[in-house]
Amino acid sequence: NKVVKGDVHKKKEIVQDVTLHDLDLANARPQGGQDLVAMMGQMMKPKKTEITEKLRAEINKVVNKYIDQGIAELVPGVLFVDEVHMLDIECFTYLNRALESTLAPIVVFATNRGMCTVRGTEVIAPHGVPVDLLDRLMIIRTIPYGLEEIVQIVAIRAQIEGIKVDDDAFALLGEIGERSTLRYAVQLLTPSWVLVQTNGRDMITRDDIDEIDGLFFDAKASAKMLMEKQAAYLQ
Repeated sequence: NKVVKGDVHKKKEIVQDVTLHDLDLANARPQGGQDLVAMMGQMMKPKKTEITEKLRAEINKVVNKYIDQGIAELVPGVLFVDEVHMLDIECFTYLNRALESTLAPIVVFATNRGMCTVRGTEVIAPHGVPVDLLDRLMIIRTIPYGLEEIVQIVAIRAQIEGIKVDDDAFALLGEIGERSTLRYAVQLLTPSWVLVQTNGRDMITRDDIDEIDGLFFDAKASAKMLMEKQAAYLQ
């Protein structure tokens, strides 16, 4: 048998996941001494840090360099902005510029508004989003939930909440959701469950849903009543 001579070389590959924000923070935070006294001093008197545009630009240059060299790989994240119509024109301006970056994440906007005013301006635009930003977006086509879909969603929510509901009650909740909103139908589950437990039962029936529905207004019914009886309320 031959004995192999020479040095044994080991190769170890380390993969670390970091976000751009982590890199920004690491480079923005002032570094003091590493001894115990210095660390205690930093804890007692924390220094305020600011992530400036200049710092972000420098970090982006370094990251792009690493990507070009094959040292790093960019995995785009997802930024979800709900109720996007609540953003003002300054936020939209920043987003418009940020989306042009090669390091920009996938951005998803959600809104239930039609034509409305862009906050901070007097401009009326679709969904309350400036037209120049809207032109860069792909708008997902959506359709209202059908009766069966509403029932399925309510059933999933009931299962998560640990609420027992019979089939007739689910059918009525589906009709209510179709008449008003899915959110209102889901909101009826909790008070109905309280009613059932108060009466010493463990299953929501159609009568329970009907009774609770009679105690509350959904948004559409409330608005209709206010329009019809507005003279009875203080102006």
